Amino acid sequence: MNPAELDNPFWSALCSRHRAIALRHGDVARYPAAFAPFLGVASAEADMTGALASLVEPGESVYLLGVAPSSPRGGTLEAFAPLAQMVCPAPMAAVDGPPVIELTAAHRADVLALTALVYPHYFRPRTMELGRYFGIYQDGRLAALIGERLGMEAQQEISAVCTHPDFIGRGYARRLLALLSNDNLERGRLPFLHVSHENRRAESMYERMGYRHRRDIGFWSWHRAPGAGVIRRLAA
Repeated sequence: MNPAELDNPFWSALCSRHRAIALRHGDVARYPAAFAPFLGVASAEADMTGALASLVEPGESVYLLGVAPSSPRGGTLEAFAPLAQMVCPAPMAAVDGPPVIELTAAHRADVLALTALVYPHYFRPRTMELGRYFGIYQDGRLAALIGERLGMEAQQEISAVCTHPDFIGRGYARRLLALLSNDNLERGRLPFLHVSHENRRAESMYERMGYRHRRDIGFWSWHRAPGAGVIRRLAA
């Protein structure tokens, strides 16, 4: 494991697993807005001259994790409470339950409807293209979901772990978490995830399943002021 990659996960993923879709200006890179509202910087001292104006639309908000620029201009940097970054160093016991299927573009509408209940700011129309996503259907409805988002050569973020409110308490999230975490370990990738300390229910479930707290990691949003000039629109 390369600790530096996990300390700056957005930048690390945009420079490795997702470099083909990264929009980059010097020491600043971001995901296209249709994939995720995430931006990474090489370091807090990264040269921001022109970068944010080239990559972020007027009035748009992006999110940073682990490392934020020390003096971004043209907008507002807001710090949120740090997130818990957790890793899964060893396989966990499988959890019995209903069939799990790999989700495809055919399931996109169901995925977007479910994530809108839990991740309305972070899950976008093309987020599913960042990795593999799996789900459990019950009574014709997508009851639970899990997927892969950030990724480096030897690390894989587990993301979008969510259950529809009508199906909570059936162990579906635990079943999906064990399946995908163990699969990544078999592939030689360390599973990791991020969770708010305020979501103690989820954090406790991850701990019981075998995830370990690696560190608290900074989390920020940067909002570009509306009408801050015309920028060059970059397409994926």
